[in-house]
Amino acid sequence: MTMTLDTPSGLTTENVEKPYRWRWPALSVILTGSVMELLDMTVTSIAGPVMRASLGGGTAMIQWLGVAYTLAMVSGLLTGGRLGDIFGRKRMFLIGAIGFVVGSLFCAIAVSPEMIITARVVQGLFGAAMVPQGLGMMKEMFSGKELQSAFGMFGPVMGLAAVGGPILAGWLVDADLFGTGWRMIFLINLPIGALAVLAAVKFLPANRPGASLKLDIPGALLATTGALLIVFPLVQGREYGWPLWTFAMMAAAVVVFGVFAWYEKRKSLRGGAPLVEPSLFRKRSFLAGMATGTIYFAAFSGFGLVFTLYLQLGLGFSPLKAGLTGVPMSLGMIVGMGLVQVVRKHGRKVLHTGALIMAAGVVALLLLLGPETGPWLIAPALLVVGIGSGLIMGPYFEIALSGVEPSEAGSASGALTSLQQVGGALGMALLGTVFFDAGTTDPTDAAQRTFWVVAVMVLLTFAVGFLLPQRIRDVESAG
Repeated sequence: MTMTLDTPSGLTTENVEKPYRWRWPALSVILTGSVMELLDMTVTSIAGPVMRASLGGGTAMIQWLGVAYTLAMVSGLLTGGRLGDIFGRKRMFLIGAIGFVVGSLFCAIAVSPEMIITARVVQGLFGAAMVPQGLGMMKEMFSGKELQSAFGMFGPVMGLAAVGGPILAGWLVDADLFGTGWRMIFLINLPIGALAVLAAVKFLPANRPGASLKLDIPGALLATTGALLIVFPLVQGREYGWPLWTFAMMAAAVVVFGVFAWYEKRKSLRGGAPLVEPSLFRKRSFLAGMATGTIYFAAFSGFGLVFTLYLQLGLGFSPLKAGLTGVPMSLGMIVGMGLVQVVRKHGRKVLHTGALIMAAGVVALLLLLGPETGPWLIAPALLVVGIGSGLIMGPYFEIALSGVEPSEAGSASGALTSLQQVGGALGMALLGTVFFDAGTTDPTDAAQRTFWVVAVMVLLTFAVGFLLPQRIRDVESAG
């Protein structure tokens, strides 16, 4: 996702001084697109077991439902923002929204694991074309306090989506509306997406495409290939018995990422526009931010997947009951992020406190697990996990960007956003594999083993976090 502090192309000084007439309806369209994408990132965690029972496939199929979508988002996000700069943000938003709806339809009519996973890739790619356009358009439409208010609306709306998404998915699966079962979690995107497209045509501002800008396609392909070489063997290795090629693929990923770094540096020296500014890799704070983010987002996403799997496969909860059980964690995250606004000045200490709280919550949760575990018994532990997670996630991006120069802010922000998705895919692959490797004859034991790994990962986040800057420093003042 590309960020810029310059005057957007196609806007004159007069345009900037005179607010865009339809800016608030346009913001609603942008929020709708973001919510639709966020919901589809989480719904398969709830519906996964039911989808597998319907479509067949091994346990890895449940992991691929989330991983395929996330990896597609990563590959698309690396170029999605730049595509908006080149061809126009409104145009790319419309293409992304229409493609996302088509991908949702393909998901809904899938009749095999291969078809649903391919459709999830389509969703992820078009979602990545749609979502990054919102930031650029918001900076075109708003300024000053209005821009702050516009950005401020994202937190509550995304928080509500995080709480409501699993509940909605569980209810739709259980309700079996019109005999559609799990397919309704994708069919619901059709009317919502159609309304978003119609509203986008009317309300979104059109910007002048930047014909001189170019895509770094080789860089995007190298980065995506490296991520796939790590994730694929982690997901499929267990079912294939961990043959030699799975380890060879993971080793090859290191080589591919090395080639990516070399290519980006070479492109920058030749005056090109690399996906990631090579200068960022010489900054300890940014490298520490990448390491911290990868570990945390892997722990968080993997925990979410395994927790919902355990509720359904281990405790026999319905999808709706599983979605409702996770509400305390979502509410805790909202509380944690709210607290960040009060204690923001403490910088790195906030993240460290969050890591310790989250780890304590995970340990408390795993100790409470058992065949007779009920939602109310584990609710306090989930609330603690959520609060700790919110205290980590709230200041993370600001802290990780504190050491970058203004000229590097766009590249750094895009890299960290993509890294969030990569970490999520790694977590679902790694922790999902740990859970299924532990065996399904005793789901409680499998979940406890996995959550011990989660706790260790969160504590590792705490340790690596000492390499981050102590204070949050605005990117505009960096340097």
